[in-house]
Amino acid sequence: MRYWLLKTEPEGFSIDDLAASPRQTTCWDGVRNYQARNSLRDDFRPGDKVLFYHSSIVPAAVVGLAEVVREGYPDPTAWDPDHKHFDPGATAENARWVMVDIRLVEKFDQPVTLDVLRAEPKLAKMELLRRGSRLSVQPVTPEEFKIVERLAKSSTSVGKESPKSAPAPKIAKKPSTLS
Repeated sequence: MRYWLLKTEPEGFSIDDLAASPRQTTCWDGVRNYQARNSLRDDFRPGDKVLFYHSSIVPAAVVGLAEVVREGYPDPTAWDPDHKHFDPGATAENARWVMVDIRLVEKFDQPVTLDVLRAEPKLAKMELLRRGSRLSVQPVTPEEFKIVERLAKSSTSVGKESPKSAPAPKIAKKPSTLS
């Protein structure tokens, strides 16, 4: 079993959207980075655990857990000219891009904010916290995963936010494709 962090912008697709999806399951489509694609294609397996991360909000945070329920397969949004994830170089015969299916395991009562993650010394080497790290698909070590789970359950540490931060918005809408 492997562990991952998947980033999403909640205005595009949030954990609430995942919770509202049929069987709380969705495809993780729209990934258009070769390194992230390679992980989805080569490394993701059913049963792998996922930290669900809301980015591009204040505060950015891990908001829940998911699990992989289907390993990588061709992403048909790439060859659909009417889709926002269209890639003119991709075709059904040359399926350049890959997606996986994930299912919600748990939505955290309190998000684990980026500030809280940064304050944990044992997470100092976590890919998410590395300067310049922008991948939407990132590996997580088993130890890092356990620490984030522990932080999510710890009401004292999770609730601490920087003075500049505001609680993550609650977004409820129909599911859409992921970026």
